[in-house]
Amino acid sequence: MGDAGILRGMENVRSERVLVAVAACLLAAGIALGLMYGGAGHGVAMVLRWLGVVVLMVFAWRRRSVTPWIFVAMVAGAEVGFDAPAVGVGLRVFSDIFLRLIKTIVAPLILATLVTGIAGHGDLKGVGRMGVKSLVYFEVVTTLALVVGLVAINISKAGVGLHVPEVVSSGEVVTAPPPTHWQDFLLHVFPENIAKSVAEGQILQVAVFAVFFGIALATLSEEKRAPVLRLCESLSEVMFKFTNVVMYFAPIGVGAAMAYTVGHMGLGVLVNLGKLLLTIYGALVAFGLLVLLPIALLFKVPVKRFLVAVAEPATIAFATSTSEAALPRAMESMEALGVPRRIVSFVIPAGYSFNLDGSTLYLAAASIFVAQAAGVHLSLGEQLLMMGTLMLTSKGVAGVPRATLVVLLATAATFRLPTEPIFVILGIDALADMARTTVNVVGNCLASVVVAKWEGQFGAEPVSEVVLEGMAE
Repeated sequence: MGDAGILRGMENVRSERVLVAVAACLLAAGIALGLMYGGAGHGVAMVLRWLGVVVLMVFAWRRRSVTPWIFVAMVAGAEVGFDAPAVGVGLRVFSDIFLRLIKTIVAPLILATLVTGIAGHGDLKGVGRMGVKSLVYFEVVTTLALVVGLVAINISKAGVGLHVPEVVSSGEVVTAPPPTHWQDFLLHVFPENIAKSVAEGQILQVAVFAVFFGIALATLSEEKRAPVLRLCESLSEVMFKFTNVVMYFAPIGVGAAMAYTVGHMGLGVLVNLGKLLLTIYGALVAFGLLVLLPIALLFKVPVKRFLVAVAEPATIAFATSTSEAALPRAMESMEALGVPRRIVSFVIPAGYSFNLDGSTLYLAAASIFVAQAAGVHLSLGEQLLMMGTLMLTSKGVAGVPRATLVVLLATAATFRLPTEPIFVILGIDALADMARTTVNVVGNCLASVVVAKWEGQFGAEPVSEVVLEGMAE
């Protein structure tokens, strides 16, 4: 019986691989036919691509899991946006619904898990040690991200020779903010009203409140601490269960987000400023291979298991261009991988303000691109000074779309660079945002595993049944 089960499993794997291969061939043929014959072959090309999508749906149905449906939804959404742009743009409402549901989870989840992690163990010295290690790791990795972005844009020189018109028409209006000072960011870290912080989705402020609340709770007697601790433990379990329920809607939300992006921007945007886009994507890939992978190997992270665990939150981040949308699933995935909840609930939320590797790299490349496009020569010293400024200002980048543009405008104002090239970047920012947000999520997930390894706690605690249930769906 056991051998028969193994044989059936092997047959299923082979058939699934065949389905994926057939789908890939149909999609490739449809794309190639569309490129070769243009309008004349548009109908046949479209049919081939949709046949590929249908085969992928069969594959996802056989797997009976949410994760493959998310991948299929991305492909189907891109196809809808390309074939029927008006329909794709109209589907944005489903993406917004998904994001709203996710946002209702984030603050209570962080609050409950952090308080439980700190007060439940009562090891305040351990919390402080973990915080110091996390900040050291964040600073080292984000600095390396700046270096990679700086080197990439200086090699490609994507902005050199770009003609920038004086006025760039754009559907979006971005106003230049005043220069960001470190005092403003430091003040912004601390909440003045926890209800306001929760309502506005200020993740770092909620985390800071949770840390102080957890420390205060840990110092109380067992009699007074136990009821509040049980409430927080129950709330964290409920929010993870809430995440599992919302994830059933994820394929619809992700597909709608892709349909809107392609329908709104169009594939022609790949031609406009393509060199900068390739530079950013190439730099992000290089960062993953030259920085994140060696770090994972250095700390003996199980790379294959980590990639499987991070696949779903990374996909959500790519399609929605929002780190926040992937946060609950990222925390759940890392706990299922073996990172204790108290480490997950501390490192990942903190990383959303201090360890946005993709956004930091993008800011480095985009800042030098602006100078190149404006014909402003920056010496190595000036470029390093700009990177030092970005080390501070990038820490305040929120996990939401287009927040990097605010920092970019502030940096341009600080170094007296023109804003016109920034408005040109708006044309490809949506596509760049997908990649940098994915790297943000992957980098923060890796940070939680690294800190757990550093603390000697990886795989040391049993995983909640609710979390295991969510990963099995």
